[in-house]
Amino acid sequence: MKTKVVKIGNSRGIRIPKSIIDESGLKSEVELEVIDGQIIIKPLSQNRCSWDSAFKKMAKNRDDILLDADILTEQSTWDKEGWEW
Repeated sequence: MKTKVVKIGNSRGIRIPKSIIDESGLKSEVELEVIDGQIIIKPLSQNRCSWDSAFKKMAKNRDDILLDADILTEQSTWDKEGWEW
């Protein structure tokens, strides 16, 4: 699909047809990259966006304990004798 680069103030922009917006999953914010001279427009990654609130909820519920803490207190022979700093 061809489109024109248009002047927007001191910048330039392009119009992206609705069908391409819908198909690509773009929302109100995007990520721009230039790779090998090509402009890549990607939807912002939503991965991990709710981790902060999940961790706070876990801490509030005292559900943020280390499940394998006993491993940290146990030292092997190698830990005691074989390891040098």
